[in-house]
Amino acid sequence: MTGRAESAVQGANPVFTILIVDDEEYVLASAETALRAEGFTNLATARDSMEAMEILASRDVGLVLLDLSMPGMNGEALLARIREEQPGVSVVVITGNRNIEKAVECMRIGASDYLLKPVERERLGATVRRLVEHQDLVRENQAIKERLLSAPRRCEAFSSVATADSRMLQLMGYAEAIARSSHPVLVTGETGVGKELFSRAVHELSGRKGQLVAVNAAGLDDALFSDLLFGHRKGAYTSADSDREGLIDKARDGTLFLDELGDLSLASQVKLLRVIETGEYFPLGSELMRRGRARFIVATNRDLEAAVRAGSFRKDLYYRLRAHLIRIPPLRERMGDLPLLVELFVAQCAAELGKEAPEVPPELYALLRSYDFPGNVRELQSMVFEAVNEHMLGPLPIAPFKAAIGAREEIEGGEPRAGTALVFPNPLPSASELTELLFDEALRRAEGNQSVAARLLGVSPQAVSKRLKVRREKDDNLG
Repeated sequence: MTGRAESAVQGANPVFTILIVDDEEYVLASAETALRAEGFTNLATARDSMEAMEILASRDVGLVLLDLSMPGMNGEALLARIREEQPGVSVVVITGNRNIEKAVECMRIGASDYLLKPVERERLGATVRRLVEHQDLVRENQAIKERLLSAPRRCEAFSSVATADSRMLQLMGYAEAIARSSHPVLVTGETGVGKELFSRAVHELSGRKGQLVAVNAAGLDDALFSDLLFGHRKGAYTSADSDREGLIDKARDGTLFLDELGDLSLASQVKLLRVIETGEYFPLGSELMRRGRARFIVATNRDLEAAVRAGSFRKDLYYRLRAHLIRIPPLRERMGDLPLLVELFVAQCAAELGKEAPEVPPELYALLRSYDFPGNVRELQSMVFEAVNEHMLGPLPIAPFKAAIGAREEIEGGEPRAGTALVFPNPLPSASELTELLFDEALRRAEGNQSVAARLLGVSPQAVSKRLKVRREKDDNLG
């Protein structure tokens, strides 16, 4: 077994147990040592088939390394028992060169792979990593299926996310299902939707012993990116007057959260891909390879598929990262959450300022629903905090919200909003009929609030009031 490594792999351990079965003590010890050096510490050993069956019955075993030549119930018979009683367990049979035909027969009846003695450490590590990854995916898919078939629910890790939206609840269930995976998670969504909240919840649900370490990739050139993630040795460059631990080391047995992923240079993307795939990296100034399998969660507000097409983001890295994809919808697509969010932010701000939480006037929601919130939940939170800060007596003032919305629209220069294409009936309505339909729709969206409807239509509140008056007089005359 060869290869220079500065430390053992960190965080490669699967949730399930890897069982090694062999009647020779030195073989068990050698295999266990080799796997621990590769970062797999959730191990169990058995010297015969009966002991192996006891472990299989009492522990969550996902992978068995099985010697075929054992006294009593041999490996082939034990394989048949495992296939019958626990068909989801992966089995690698290990045999001598003279028993290659027997190994092939075992593959036919359900073994996942076979290894020939003496087993090379690199071959053993590669085989175990591949099957652990396969087991992870199978278990994750089953957990996701169960979550999708069950009613949407909220878990404690998402207590800071105020929502009753079914899509958001399903995303929370999905995040809970994949939280214990070792695969990367890609969290996407517009600025301010709550990508970091979701990322922290996934880490909390992962059960990992290590901490969550966060780094923002915006503005990092390749040299700084490498130094931050991988660390350096003393003398690596002029100002490196001591060794420094990289963020991957700090996130050992935990999670490395990389925000603003879309800003990474192509050179940094190559390094990130390598460390995600292999866990291998070199601190700056060091010739000794380190292995540190922290779990990666990455977030971006950019369209990575468009970046791949444009050549600014590597396709192989994109597909590696999106093993688990969480797309958080913008606030404008879940306006039903407005009351929950506003009440939450009012209570938070009032507590921070030492005030009584003011009552929220119902007409505020009509105003907010007429706005598309380009800054999403973060923008809403800022509006609420400003209003609570200005509040003196009575209900929460609406003026700060109107001012914030007006200022934002003025900055954006009245750019047209993206929306659903209009569908007209056949035959086309007349201009006057279309005006009435538009007027009715504005009032519906404004929940009858004339000021809000006027803002939606781009007219004065007096114009809306006048039209309503004309309509009432017309209805009276017809009556």
